[in-house]
Amino acid sequence: MGAEAGAFAARHPGRTRLRSVGTSRAGTPLWLLSIGHGSRQVLIVAGPHANEPVGGATALRLAERAVSDPRLTEGADATWNLLLCLDPDGLRRNEGWLSGPYTLGRYVRHFFRPGFLEQPEWLPDGPAEAVLPETRALLALQEELRPFLQCSLHGVDVGGGFVELTHELPGLAQRLAHHAARLGIPRELGAYDALYWPDLGPAVYRIPPPRRGDLTEAITEAAVDSTWTHPRRYGTVTAVVESPMWGVAAVADASPPADLDAVLRAVSTTLRHDTRLLLRLLARLRPHLPVGADTARMLAPVDDYLLVCPRLADTWDPGTDDGSGRKLPPLSTAHLAALRIAGRRLALRTAGLLHQVVSVSGRDPADVLPELEGLVDRWCADYREGCGARWIPVARQAEYQVRAVLTAFDLAVRHTLACSRSGEAGWGSPATVPMHWE
Repeated sequence: MGAEAGAFAARHPGRTRLRSVGTSRAGTPLWLLSIGHGSRQVLIVAGPHANEPVGGATALRLAERAVSDPRLTEGADATWNLLLCLDPDGLRRNEGWLSGPYTLGRYVRHFFRPGFLEQPEWLPDGPAEAVLPETRALLALQEELRPFLQCSLHGVDVGGGFVELTHELPGLAQRLAHHAARLGIPRELGAYDALYWPDLGPAVYRIPPPRRGDLTEAITEAAVDSTWTHPRRYGTVTAVVESPMWGVAAVADASPPADLDAVLRAVSTTLRHDTRLLLRLLARLRPHLPVGADTARMLAPVDDYLLVCPRLADTWDPGTDDGSGRKLPPLSTAHLAALRIAGRRLALRTAGLLHQVVSVSGRDPADVLPELEGLVDRWCADYREGCGARWIPVARQAEYQVRAVLTAFDLAVRHTLACSRSGEAGWGSPATVPMHWE
């Protein structure tokens, strides 16, 4: 991506700039590609999660659109700032599946995503206590640019597309529905990530203000401060754009479920069973693992997943009190499909990471590899056959994100102008408003 961006900047001198805004923990440059010279700043953050690479392709497509369409730069008095990859070290650990063939089994066996505390968008202890260099670089960039729009580009491994917003952008849901239909992307109408968040329209959710919570709440509900909400002091609209790799039609089914409690009990029971199985495998394996930073980095997400699984199973089970005092919201068939996918996702990721730990070591003294192979095969087959998961070509994944970002840009420009005229503090721009935007 750095090479592509360098070649792009060389083809468009004067209109584009490429610079490093920091380095990763391993010393990899964090490249920022900027297009235009307007006073309104747009910040695009690609690759915030290591296993979600589509944002890099999206960022390069957005660069081409911005340089070829003056309405996105001079016409809107805007500069596009594209951070090509926020977690290059983590992405490099996924290179085993990035070049294909794109099968669920290959993805899972080469999957990596760091533990919760090493994901650079999260601020569990607040921005002042951020320790990751990638996080500090992004915070500094937000302070420098004070963007009116920030888009964080994420990828759902199995499911559908959706958007999460810090501020409402009226009209976004309708336009996203059109883009999704044209591209064959299922819309996730009951996203697990936003189970308790307000709906702003089909497949569009409102990110609530951060609040204090324990680690399991933080991991499952994003209930901490983050770089999504940090620039709210500047009136920044943040859009988190999720594009699926394997689409599932059922996540777009808004009909009422036939037997809600039975499905919830089945999902909870399956998650508890899978968790117990994985805990036993981990207990057999852990005494034989080498001590070191690399092993710790691979096991951190395993421990996170196995921590939250029992809590989620209790939360979803209609016959169990999880102690939170909070009930599930009204659930559609789409919600149930999303919960089933989420439970399977946590188990598959755990099995895949344990499989890697053993495979990389080249030895299996605990004799767990055959069992892990069987689990990965069975659970991937459940995604394909039980959920109907189908691969979505990369070009369509990226184009969905491009159209979502451009739609959010259009609406955010209108939103900031309206707020500026209404006198709302913290909104607007000192620049003259182009007449056609009025």
